[in-house]
Amino acid sequence: MTSKTWSFDYLQVNGILSTTGPPLPQAATASRHCTVVDGTDATRQTATESSEAGNPHRKSIPSSPSSSCASSPATASSRAFKLLNSTKKSRAQFNVGDLISDSGKCLPIESYDPNIRDDVRMYSIENDAAYCLHCYIFKPDRGGQGDGHIFTKTRFRDWKHKSTLKDHVGLIDSAHNQAFAKCTNLMNQKQSISHVISNQSSSQQKNYRTRLTAVLDCIRFLLMQGLPSRGHDESKESPNKGNLIELLNWYVARRKKINEVLFSNAPRNDQMTSPSIHKDLVDCCAVETTRSMINEMGDSLFSILVDESRDNSIKEQMIVVLRFVDKSGKVKERLLGICHIADTCAQSLKDAIDAIFSTHRLSIFSLRGQSYDGASNMSGEFNGLKVLILRENPCAIYIHCFAHQLQWAVVSVAHRNVMLSDLFNMLAIIVNLVGASCKHVDALRTSYHVEILERLNIEELSGGTGQFQEMSLARPGDTRWGSHLKTVTRFISMFNAIIDVLENISEDGTNDFSQALQKNDHDNQNVMRLLKLCKYALQNMRDNGWDTLLSKVIQFCVDRHISVPNMDDIVVLKGRPRRASQQVTYYHCFYADLFCYVIDSILQELNDRFPETTTELFTCISCLSSRDSFATFDVCKLVRLAQLYPMDFNSEELLLLRPQLDKFLMLVRMDEAFFNLKSISCVAQKLVETENSCYFPLVYRLITLVLILPVATTSVERVFSAMNLIKNNLRNKMRDKLLNDNLVVYMERDLFMKLENETILQRFSKYATS
Repeated sequence: MTSKTWSFDYLQVNGILSTTGPPLPQAATASRHCTVVDGTDATRQTATESSEAGNPHRKSIPSSPSSSCASSPATASSRAFKLLNSTKKSRAQFNVGDLISDSGKCLPIESYDPNIRDDVRMYSIENDAAYCLHCYIFKPDRGGQGDGHIFTKTRFRDWKHKSTLKDHVGLIDSAHNQAFAKCTNLMNQKQSISHVISNQSSSQQKNYRTRLTAVLDCIRFLLMQGLPSRGHDESKESPNKGNLIELLNWYVARRKKINEVLFSNAPRNDQMTSPSIHKDLVDCCAVETTRSMINEMGDSLFSILVDESRDNSIKEQMIVVLRFVDKSGKVKERLLGICHIADTCAQSLKDAIDAIFSTHRLSIFSLRGQSYDGASNMSGEFNGLKVLILRENPCAIYIHCFAHQLQWAVVSVAHRNVMLSDLFNMLAIIVNLVGASCKHVDALRTSYHVEILERLNIEELSGGTGQFQEMSLARPGDTRWGSHLKTVTRFISMFNAIIDVLENISEDGTNDFSQALQKNDHDNQNVMRLLKLCKYALQNMRDNGWDTLLSKVIQFCVDRHISVPNMDDIVVLKGRPRRASQQVTYYHCFYADLFCYVIDSILQELNDRFPETTTELFTCISCLSSRDSFATFDVCKLVRLAQLYPMDFNSEELLLLRPQLDKFLMLVRMDEAFFNLKSISCVAQKLVETENSCYFPLVYRLITLVLILPVATTSVERVFSAMNLIKNNLRNKMRDKLLNDNLVVYMERDLFMKLENETILQRFSKYATS
């Protein structure tokens, strides 16, 4: 069937708003004249399918039925061609029959002459009727004005009177021209609401950025100090609106530029101080800090240090810390994250670690060491966490935390010996008695203060910055590192003050080694050396230190008017008949039963609780010691050490390792840069600094594997202390996500301080648009 369509600027035929016509933006650029299109039903169908394929989201409005009084196709077609030829001006000839019905075979618009491109764009194949799209959408209902509803509802089919088309256009202020102007405005994207919203003025964008940067600066300060941000009452009438608002007020009072864009000078819907904005910014800070840590580690192998503890809301939290060697050869321990665990069994801990690794795209096959405390769910030989990880990765060597082992050695001896146990029990009673009330504590501090002033006045003590600070008695605890020694030393220092307080009440009614293990800059070789020194000092004290210790104790008693028994007298044991008891002197009791027994017990506990020092692994590690020009360097043992890491050294690399070790030994003994190095970590840093790590890649890899072996879970304990600082009693409802973000930034503040505001704002912008 042959049909004709009139197009006026953009005419839709057959009374529908359909996708069969040309795209709307193209129609908006069409010239204002009438053209006639002749085509077939096949062309109309193809055009419809093509347009719908190109515009899948546009929906068509159903068309009205065609009129039964339509002209014959042949007559209408000839009239259309005549009218088309009569309206043409001196321009390139355009033939309607040249239009191809298949849109996939149509020529590109650039192939037509520039003078007829608008006509090509406006032609569509429809039934024998014409409409005006502009008036169809925007024409107001004015009755018969502007030809009434001929071009919108009743359709135009009077081909003999072409002047009707010109009459429909009318003057400048006609209904059609007004509708055409509205359609043009619709096609102008710069006038759309979305464009106006997204393209705010430059001053508004600048004010927004200044406001957001000011809020971010305050949040960064609060995060690094571990301070809360929100207040209990942040209303305008509140005298304390919380740290964030109060800090912003302080900032505004001193910076006029900030004052112009914050609070009352900012839009009410753009204050940037809401809790959700604050949490998003904190999350951005934590994510970028963790990302910096992952970038710092790169593709290096690493170890994990894991421990668990309760927070102030009685929730079990698990801390995961990474130990790795960075690109400069330095050993780093970084907080990876904190995770709440409902069940503390080994499998739950393993699942939580896997989830954290998956979040940060870490592989468990890159794990080369694991360190925990002595809890059975962590260090169990059959179903502990270490066993579950070793089944998946045999190269993840387990190291029992050295600091925990030392503490349990001291606690075991303290409980085993009767006299030592009585001593600490008595100390615990005194601490409880003196610290039972504020009155007793104040009396203790006052008495100690008076004693220090008297000794300074008689020049018995020499003053100095930071000396003789106010102190209190420390309570011994089985799980607190060094607490027993702290209790004894403070009891000795405050003995006179303690006696004064006790009299008033009556009237009224292993330290160096332990402290070294708590540092996070030691490798295994240094720790083993300190352990050997500790054992040697204990043995030397047992052999040669009794007389010196006895003289100090006697002098202490004399100065404080304490009676000293005769060492040759017989000790009378309380609660036992004298005839049945063994006759021993005070000297034998103090020297053999107490002094020697305690030292021997400590030495035995150290040997039992530090079996790693005798294993093959640590024997091989000791060969990398840099002392005395690498005097203990042994190539065979170091090759054996490499064989313990089959995932890192294949058979070919093991063959190449021996000659590299020989050349490395020659280098470190000839190059002055490697003289007087104190630790294996210093050797690794010097290799990177002198670029020799590239010439000895296998040796550097072996040194890196040694360095990433954990020594103690000191970093984890520091995180627990920070957790109690951040999630205190006043913030015990803090969510796990916010707690993790605060802890990561607080613990890794050196990385956080290097982050630029722009990096954090870029991530925040992604949150805002998501």
